[in-house]
Amino acid sequence: MPVYEYQCTACENQFELRQKFSDEPARECPSCGGEVRKLISSTAFTLKGGGWYTEGYGPKKSEAASCPASSGGSCSDCPSAAAA
Repeated sequence: MPVYEYQCTACENQFELRQKFSDEPARECPSCGGEVRKLISSTAFTLKGGGWYTEGYGPKKSEAASCPASSGGSCSDCPSAAAA
């Protein structure tokens, strides 16, 4: 169940409620009984990394594409040139 954040317009009390999607929004403050408004807060859910598609199924990078000379750099920076 999602957690919703509310703030009282009378006493400025901020509180969280765990509610179902089908539940009615809160209407009164648990501290003073005043009117509340729902706050928009950032989520704790984040996606990090390249993802399963690019790491497992995406096109493979070739050595030529990673070569600095292919983008206008010099071959002295190329890992392939250093190994040879």
